[in-house]
Amino acid sequence: MESLEEALLDSWLRLCTNVSARKIMSDMPYNESRICNILYNSQQTDPDHALTATDLCRETRMLKSQMNRTLNSMEAKGLILRTRCTEDKRKVFITLNPEQSRIYKKQHLKVLCFINQLVDKIGKEKAVEALELFHQIADSAEDMII
Repeated sequence: MESLEEALLDSWLRLCTNVSARKIMSDMPYNESRICNILYNSQQTDPDHALTATDLCRETRMLKSQMNRTLNSMEAKGLILRTRCTEDKRKVFITLNPEQSRIYKKQHLKVLCFINQLVDKIGKEKAVEALELFHQIADSAEDMII
């Protein structure tokens, strides 16, 4: 009989593999998509608060070197803009480039469509239960890491 830990890991990996195999997130690499999501949500909820690479590292748990490579790649593609702070020249704010944000929005809509199909397949009640469990698991994992 498979242990609970092995079964959870297997289920988690199957979900990730299926999402990857369906090419749902094919328009940009995962880390770029994640950063775009954070920037997009931040700009929607608090447009006056710009994020720095340090903020993004904290949110994604990426290493600073990995973040810098990813941001350099995103800047070269025109996905983000970097703006030096006028009060503190050491700070550089990162924002989504409004002219290129359609690339992220297109991928975001593909992911939402896939999730909508999953909700239709399992039912809204189970999807709400899953959401509550995902939040609980994510919160517990964050507590264990901190």
